[in-house]
Amino acid sequence: MTPAARVAAAIEILDMIGDGLPAEQVLTRWGRGNRYAGSKDRAAIRDYVFDVLRVQRSAAWLGRASTGRGLMIGLLRGQGVDVDTLFTGEGHAPAPLVDYEVELASGEMPTEEAWNLPDWLISRFEDSLGDNAADTAKALQERAPITLRVNTAKTNTSDATLMLREAGVEVTANPLSPTALTVTEGPRRIRNSPAYLEGFVELQDASSQAVVDALPKVARVLDYCAGGGGKSLAVAARGDVRVFAHDIEAARMRDLPLREARAGAEITQLGTGDLADQGPYDLVLVDAPCSGSGSWRRAPEAKWRLTPDELEKTMGVQDDILDAAMRLVTPEGTLAYATCSILKEENAARVEAFLERHTGWRCTWQHTYDVTELGDGFYTAHLTQSK
Repeated sequence: MTPAARVAAAIEILDMIGDGLPAEQVLTRWGRGNRYAGSKDRAAIRDYVFDVLRVQRSAAWLGRASTGRGLMIGLLRGQGVDVDTLFTGEGHAPAPLVDYEVELASGEMPTEEAWNLPDWLISRFEDSLGDNAADTAKALQERAPITLRVNTAKTNTSDATLMLREAGVEVTANPLSPTALTVTEGPRRIRNSPAYLEGFVELQDASSQAVVDALPKVARVLDYCAGGGGKSLAVAARGDVRVFAHDIEAARMRDLPLREARAGAEITQLGTGDLADQGPYDLVLVDAPCSGSGSWRRAPEAKWRLTPDELEKTMGVQDDILDAAMRLVTPEGTLAYATCSILKEENAARVEAFLERHTGWRCTWQHTYDVTELGDGFYTAHLTQSK
């Protein structure tokens, strides 16, 4: 496909997403229906689509329309591309620009467009992040870093780096965690590299790794909202620990047996009815469902689909999960709360509400990880019973 044909394909896909269909679903459907598109074509089109979703409001402002065509014009203009060279109408290229598309938007871009957030989230960002709100909104418009976790149960950082380099993957140390390596070259070679296939490295955000690094080292750990099991695997790699994984939707853990086998780890999956029988646990990690606002670079659709009502419901779920998980902690143990959110109401406010409901508990440590070029936004707090 020519560069212009890739733009035309992205326009088609963005229009379908604009009709309410999930981006991943549309991209998969488009790929199956257009077998002529090679892997490089599909990757380039995917990049266009997600780049637009990260900057949807500013792209619409620059492109003079919120259609797929307007969004692509705006994205390319924002990237400094000469749009006329791609919108030629020749072959499979998009049609040439019409008069209103040629005319550039006048005046300074409004805050809502520049921040690329829904109107109602602007004040939430300012309240949660203070002077860092604008920088965070801007950071969420960039592509997220690709980060690996070195499986220290099998190797060390130096050897993992050499293995990756031999496979054409270049990495640098990430200061957020001693096990984190940021990929600088060859990201699409990771999944076929021996380092990945043989379990020497796992894909995991550096802030997520830092959350695990901060956990106390104990004998028995329950990952209460395990999902795909990334944090369970990271805990298991520390050694001398028995790890249990649970998720209210067990299907989310379906790939965990393969991942733990590859990593050389042993993790016991528990259904909800088995939690109390196997407990209590020295550490219960609650990586709670959340808005995902700290990781919107990776899933930019989520920031446009989130509503105030959905956020309120999510906060209720977070409270319920904490109340249930606290009953599984040993008297001397730790309840660790974490979210990949940067919104105060999902983070410190939930901890404060928990402590108000349960006066026998206290917060011994909490930390916020900003959205940066090193990692996603995360929050974590450690709760223990008062002595």
